[in-house]
Amino acid sequence: ICTIIIYIIIAPKIKKESPGPVFFSQTRVGKNGRKFKIYKFRSMTVNSEEKGARLAAKGDARITPIGNILRNIHFDELPQLWNVIKGDMSFVGYRPERKFFIDQIMEHDPNYELLYNMRPGLFSMATLYNGYTDTMDKMLERLHMDLEYLYNHSLWLDIKIIFLTAISIISGKKF
Repeated sequence: ICTIIIYIIIAPKIKKESPGPVFFSQTRVGKNGRKFKIYKFRSMTVNSEEKGARLAAKGDARITPIGNILRNIHFDELPQLWNVIKGDMSFVGYRPERKFFIDQIMEHDPNYELLYNMRPGLFSMATLYNGYTDTMDKMLERLHMDLEYLYNHSLWLDIKIIFLTAISIISGKKF
């Protein structure tokens, strides 16, 4: 309810700039290896992965101009609050990934499956300190940070991650 005004502002901008739906959903893997639909504001052109799954990199031509702004301020992820309400995600945890990329990560480090012991999160220590992942090296670094969070998570650490993420977004830090 608190974010409805943001939705009212963002939705027409997405529709005006690029034909297609305002929201984007994608299957991700969460707690206990269960698949779920994650929701986001659409930040890429429709059918941006018609040639197969691939990570988005800086300057990716598939990202729309409004999508670039939404990604920079992380507002593309606001609809994931619905995933939190539904219980697919928590506020803090590892960022959920697609099975396609999980399989690639597990070729290098099978410990990814340990993450299935917790819910994925809207906020992540790995995203805060490692940014978005666009290479396998960054994916493996994110995995190690997520495992560190799994072994050491606490209410205090969750509060710290949420606070530092909010400060980073407000200050304009790029992830």
